[in-house]
Amino acid sequence: MSPVEVVVALVIAFGLAGILVPILPGGSLLIGAAVLAWAVWLGTATGWVVLAIAVVLLTTGVIVKYAVPGRRLKEAGVPLSTQVVGAGLAIVGFFVIPVVGIVVGFVLGVFLAELRRLRASGPAWAATKHALRAVGLAILIELTAALLATAAWVVGLVLT
Repeated sequence: MSPVEVVVALVIAFGLAGILVPILPGGSLLIGAAVLAWAVWLGTATGWVVLAIAVVLLTTGVIVKYAVPGRRLKEAGVPLSTQVVGAGLAIVGFFVIPVVGIVVGFVLGVFLAELRRLRASGPAWAATKHALRAVGLAILIELTAALLATAAWVVGLVLT
């Protein structure tokens, strides 16, 4: 394994960690960039085919990541405005409470928005649980796509 391939593997690992731990930068874009760098460095048809497969998988993962949980939240009656408030407080929480602030901010934002909308804590908490499940599903979808793209890169690595 060349030094370039080791660096690409480390960047892919950091991207995977970024999907699992939202406070880390990374995710699908970082993984795609790493595979792109590898394909350019390799300069072979195998590299470009692996890149194409990885890009399709990662792009599909990002699209499905937003479509499926969003539809489930809509079916559960959680409006987009609640999701926006949750995301806004997640960003604030990221800066106010190190490490766990993004999660605390999101949960608090969704709960407060739903409490304001529904005027009762029971239904507001139920909506918050729906939102948390949707976030978990989104992470799982993106992680699955990223792992498949990583597997495609490993296969390409073995073939070269």
